[in-house]
Amino acid sequence: MIRFEDVSVTYEGAAGPTVTGVDFEVPEGELVLLAGPSGVGKSTVLGAVSGLVPHFTGGTLRGRVTVAGRDTRTHPPRQLADVVGTVGQDPLAHFVTDTVEDELAYGMESLGLAPEVMRRRVEETLDLLGLAGLRDRPIAALSGGQRQRVAIGSVLTPHPRVLVLDEPTSALDPAAAEEVLAVLQRLVHDLGTTVLMAEHRLERVIQYADQVVLLPAPGAAPVVGAPADVMAVSPVHPPVVALGRLAGWSPLPLTVRDARRRAAPLRDRLATRTATAAAPRRRGQAAPPPARTGTGRRSFFRRRPSPAPAADAPHPPVAETRSLSLRRDRVQALRRIDLTVTRGETIALMGRNGAGKSTLLGSLVGLLAPTAGTVTVGGLTPHRTRPEDLVRQVGLVPQDPRDLLYTDTVAAECAAADRDAGAAPGTCRSLVSGLLPGIADDTHPRDLSEGQCLALALAVVLTARPPLLLLDEPTRGLDYAAKARLVDVLRELAAEGHAIVLATHDVELAAELAHRVVLLAEGEVIADGPTADIVVSSPSFAPQVTKILAPQRWLTVAEVREALA
Repeated sequence: MIRFEDVSVTYEGAAGPTVTGVDFEVPEGELVLLAGPSGVGKSTVLGAVSGLVPHFTGGTLRGRVTVAGRDTRTHPPRQLADVVGTVGQDPLAHFVTDTVEDELAYGMESLGLAPEVMRRRVEETLDLLGLAGLRDRPIAALSGGQRQRVAIGSVLTPHPRVLVLDEPTSALDPAAAEEVLAVLQRLVHDLGTTVLMAEHRLERVIQYADQVVLLPAPGAAPVVGAPADVMAVSPVHPPVVALGRLAGWSPLPLTVRDARRRAAPLRDRLATRTATAAAPRRRGQAAPPPARTGTGRRSFFRRRPSPAPAADAPHPPVAETRSLSLRRDRVQALRRIDLTVTRGETIALMGRNGAGKSTLLGSLVGLLAPTAGTVTVGGLTPHRTRPEDLVRQVGLVPQDPRDLLYTDTVAAECAAADRDAGAAPGTCRSLVSGLLPGIADDTHPRDLSEGQCLALALAVVLTARPPLLLLDEPTRGLDYAAKARLVDVLRELAAEGHAIVLATHDVELAAELAHRVVLLAEGEVIADGPTADIVVSSPSFAPQVTKILAPQRWLTVAEVREALA
């Protein structure tokens, strides 16, 4: 169905080809996973299937790409639209209408399908992706994860023979990601749809792949093979594979179920070791408060009083909300939120899409005014404080990091960040190099991958070293190595006394970094406590290592490696 024949792509002004020697085939009715570190050209390979490369992006494509027998060099995207459905990393770039239902119908209207066919397919897609309750909602009012599902749905309704997906689960909570992947499995198995997908969160998708195409490094020829064979040599791999490598399992397991079947001897070895995950305490962080469960609106829940700050607390809270409620349009986004953030602690906000995580971050940075209750950051009321004063207290890296970038080169962006923060020249550039090495000074921010863009935006915010750092889905688009570098940077900041609050669906990040997890549902706090106490007991938010080694309380491969050593 898809055939790459010795393909290379070189963009104008680039020192060399972005990808080279790409030669593989995707048979009809298979799901093929495209993997590799950030910036190796995965999005370029996907763009070549839909014709966006080179017809839209420019550059020179050598070799040949055919889709259902059509050569993409001679067929622009509009002549492939009836065969190929594409969802890129940025869902907002796809939307052309205002509401969910209209967006799902737009692609079919463009292809001239009959109204009765359009109506039936819209209803089917709303049910498949759990969007029925959002059908009349404005797209602008949706959360990032909800937009991601709408973008996927908009390409499913025309029933394309080929689906090209770039990070399709990056903004989805674990349950929503499983639902989307189940839909893709059904399309592949029952309808013979061909799927080519790039994804950094391999722990979510590797078990569904028929084969894996690994781009190991920029400009390197791809490695193609069965998932277990490729994972054995891949520089990027999920925790289940890392644990399998550590334990010496062969063949390597790809699923939690397979790993649990082999894990009994490893659990026996670990039984006499201390599970450091049982009471995670990171350097520079205060002891977390006891776990508490939140309360709902129903009468059989009794609301507990807010926990009072410790009498011997050495510092006042960095940020605090009391009975915070916030209404956005017709939606009650937050309900009576009580939250205290202290120096040196890292808090992971978790919960399903639309639970209120981004709204809570927006209220802490002053973008949204409370409907009721109070928000205090550094002794200031954020929504009533001048931006030039607030930036010294709190910094936010939003879901779309490009919102923070406005110059023409990476070097200019870093220089502007140094000036705005009053930092020494080179401060921002040093942070960029630490997060994602290899980004050239003269690169335009728009030419960066999602992961590289995030690294640059994070460096811009960190340049000012605000006491409170807020991050919204900070690992979206990051490979495992880049995520590890991000974790190191954030740990250093916490050790220096910075408070960090991150909204994330990445359970592996929460296990690795956070010592405290706050679970939200329908705008309410339903649990707040130490990471191990919250995630170990949750089937949705437990990391892979926890599921494999349960009932022992281990969170990460690093903890297991340290214990075995």
